[in-house]
Amino acid sequence: MGDFNLALVIVAIILCIIVFVFNVYLLVNYQHPDDKNQAYFPKFVVVLGLSVAAISILMLPADVANRQACRHAIYNGACNLTLPMKDLWLAIYILDAVLVFFIIPFAMFYYEGDQDKSVGKRIGSALLWVAVTAVVCALVLGILYGLVGKVDFTVRHLSSSTTSFPSSFQFSSSNECINGAKACSAYLASDTSEKTWTMRTTFPEYVVALATIVGSVLFTIFGGVGIACLPLGLIFSFIRRPKAVITRSQYIKEATELGKKAKELKKAADALHQEERAGSKGRKWRKNVKAVEKELLQLEEDVKLLEEVYPQGEKAETTWAMTVLGYLAKLVLGILGLIVSVAWIAHIVIYLLISPPLSPFLNEVFIKLDDVWGLLGTVAFAFFCFYLLLAVIAGSMMLGLKLVFITIHPMKWGATLMNSFLFNVGLILLSSISVIQFCSTAFAYYAQATAAQEIFGHTLESLRGIRYLYKYNVFQIAFIVLAGLTFVYYAAFGWRRKKPSGRFQLSS
Repeated sequence: MGDFNLALVIVAIILCIIVFVFNVYLLVNYQHPDDKNQAYFPKFVVVLGLSVAAISILMLPADVANRQACRHAIYNGACNLTLPMKDLWLAIYILDAVLVFFIIPFAMFYYEGDQDKSVGKRIGSALLWVAVTAVVCALVLGILYGLVGKVDFTVRHLSSSTTSFPSSFQFSSSNECINGAKACSAYLASDTSEKTWTMRTTFPEYVVALATIVGSVLFTIFGGVGIACLPLGLIFSFIRRPKAVITRSQYIKEATELGKKAKELKKAADALHQEERAGSKGRKWRKNVKAVEKELLQLEEDVKLLEEVYPQGEKAETTWAMTVLGYLAKLVLGILGLIVSVAWIAHIVIYLLISPPLSPFLNEVFIKLDDVWGLLGTVAFAFFCFYLLLAVIAGSMMLGLKLVFITIHPMKWGATLMNSFLFNVGLILLSSISVIQFCSTAFAYYAQATAAQEIFGHTLESLRGIRYLYKYNVFQIAFIVLAGLTFVYYAAFGWRRKKPSGRFQLSS
């Protein structure tokens, strides 16, 4: 038992190091050239936030593996669990909430502050905004916790009379009671025997629950879209791939058009900079700034596509061969991802939406894989949970720059500013909480008796005022609907090539 726990601790430490190194790699390759060798605090927050999101996803498989350390014990407390999972869950999600509502906003306010001001003034301004946010959040959380911070468990009161102890037991499907008389309390209990048992939840669990609700909205939207667009985006990227390199004359023509557009954008940016110096920073100015940023991103994408279809240099043929292989890899990964997405959707319908479930489905697959090798099912379980987080990220990128009243900062390889990075990390952190809650519900049969299920399966789904969202599967139904609409969208429009953008003008 001790050896198993020691191995689990070693694996957890190694995974944390791998996650940290991978997130540093993402930061280095996604960051904008303007942010190189500066903005170190926002970069630290980005790496920390991504690490917390990834580690929180991997904690559920660790929780399952931790439970298996005691599977031969009569009860979980009969053996010495190395990892105190419930304390770790609460710690990681309190850290998640602090990052989302305090540290990331501070880093964004500091990064976007007036560069002409001193460092002290920028820090003071950022702290002022964060202090206002902290007061508002504290008031909202305190009022809600005081008024509705309780859980309502539905229980059934059962009672029966006593009877003499029989000399032998004869039970069957037709005779489930003692002495052949169907006088069991379960038979006689009526609907009026149901009662509500109310108790106050702990404040940390309540904070986690509210953060989960906020994340559930984001998860339902981004995850529902992403579960379809993640594999289909890769497949249709292969379908829309350039079939051959263009001629030199075609390259010169396209490059000339892009050069003209670059001059237009520079002229527009100079005009906006002059307006900023003159103090004319009204609604029209902000609208034009966003328009210029959007067109600049489109220009960078057009340049990248042009370089792709006309590779240059001594290794032009090698570059084109690598491009072809890259698109083939996208096709293979897209097909594999489509299989996983279909399995996810089928599992949600079979196990969550239909009551009683038609089959444990993936739960049973994981259990059989564990029988093959101790941690094989846990690894597969971790893969399905992590895939759901990747779907959330893909969905947030697909929905574009605007979603109702939220402006979503785009992330581009080698062209992502730190404020965009911070904003998307905040979304990922919020969604990661709901990914865990969703996985603990979807794989409740496999992840039973875990600390995560105690927090998310019992407390959250019984929280006053919120439990009906889970009782009637509101989030799961919306998830399936959005996934279906995304499949239809790709079937209708996914094969079309993106046309280059036309001339650009500032709105007057």
